[in-house]
Amino acid sequence: MITHDRQFPEALAAALELPFEYNGGDGVDFEPFPAFLSVEETTDWFRAWTGNAELSGDDFRVFGQDGSGGYAAFWLIRQHSPLVDQPVVFLGSEGETGVVACDLGAFLWLLAGGYGPWEAATSYEPGWTPSLNRHLVAVAERFAADRQQSAAAVIEQATREFPDFDDTITALCR
Repeated sequence: MITHDRQFPEALAAALELPFEYNGGDGVDFEPFPAFLSVEETTDWFRAWTGNAELSGDDFRVFGQDGSGGYAAFWLIRQHSPLVDQPVVFLGSEGETGVVACDLGAFLWLLAGGYGPWEAATSYEPGWTPSLNRHLVAVAERFAADRQQSAAAVIEQATREFPDFDDTITALCR
């Protein structure tokens, strides 16, 4: 399990240095952080989110949030796998949860397809239309050209691979 790596992978850093336009609700509601939250900040957040003071945030690397304070993070669930091969999850301020991409390469294509973590976790909600982001397409092509897929396919694959994520997180809540 990865426990000490707190550096953004190069591909994530390249994607997160680009602006995300909210456009009054017509764009992507995502605010990347300049670095992963610290161990202490992650633990404080996860304990507050779950209401469970016995937990640590060791299984997450938080790298951004939506406007209401929901967090996007790598979920360190794959034993002995590098950070870039871990799934990306969203835990929203209103209790929304979801695995939004199976790994960093898929997450890059999700972003390129015009989705942020919140939009992917709540893609079942009507009234929002994604818009391809050509700058993020360039990042995805640079770092994950062999993984190209639509954002819808990224979301479907992540949901299929981790169908019990919501139940797993809910079971930790007090």
